[in-house]
Amino acid sequence: MSENWAQMKELAVEWMMHAGAMLKESLHDVIAVETKSNPNDLVTEMDYKVERYLTEQILRTYPSHHVLGEEEAGKDIQSTDGIVWIIDPIDGTTNFVHQKFNFAISVGVIKDGVGQIGIVYNVMQGEWFTAVLGEGAYLNGQKLPPVTETTLPEAVIGMNGRWLAREKRSGEQSLHTMVRRSRSVRSYGSAAIELAYVACGRLDSYISFHLSPWDYAAGLVLLNEVGVDVTDFQGQRPSFIRRSRILAARPGLHKELLSYVYNHEGFLK
Repeated sequence: MSENWAQMKELAVEWMMHAGAMLKESLHDVIAVETKSNPNDLVTEMDYKVERYLTEQILRTYPSHHVLGEEEAGKDIQSTDGIVWIIDPIDGTTNFVHQKFNFAISVGVIKDGVGQIGIVYNVMQGEWFTAVLGEGAYLNGQKLPPVTETTLPEAVIGMNGRWLAREKRSGEQSLHTMVRRSRSVRSYGSAAIELAYVACGRLDSYISFHLSPWDYAAGLVLLNEVGVDVTDFQGQRPSFIRRSRILAARPGLHKELLSYVYNHEGFLK
């Protein structure tokens, strides 16, 4: 039986739109905030509420599918066999709490390890980045063009300043050298948004030393559709079920940046 990926994407958008409305409404209330692995790793009651809502909708509609979520769902998933929905209820929770801006709902759907659907909903901006494998990537219904090559002196790189603060290398291959040779560096506080920004050309690259599948699953589908190279720091394809370092960059630039991050340990949360 072949899946109707377009219909699945439309249902996901419908559910995510409702979840986004829940998040916007919650901004008027006092939100309970907790920490997870460290004081900077925040989780709110809305992270749990949105993840449960999306999980319920998915499994009610597709009972044979699996769900892997950031907070609770699918912690026993050990493989990418079958169809797995990978969801981040609020990517950019710190922004959600402090800025009430620059946070996203991210949903990726994979089948037997291959990304089929990617959706990043930038809630407060009202921006929908969507993609179905082989059908192109879109921003609010407008198809995104394939990316073109660029070089480091022309590149704007998305990267958290923490990686620079914890730099262990020095000399020509250091991150500091890479940044000095680039046009500029930006940090938006949401991996899903930053990967989507690479897909639409607002960023030329995004680098992270520590991401989980729910941070990047949707983004990988988007980037694949516009021709952006995405690997870990060894040049290998990231896993959809394990944490990974991520280097996403336009053609030409990816190889250049890989020379700076190759086997770079940095620090892990």
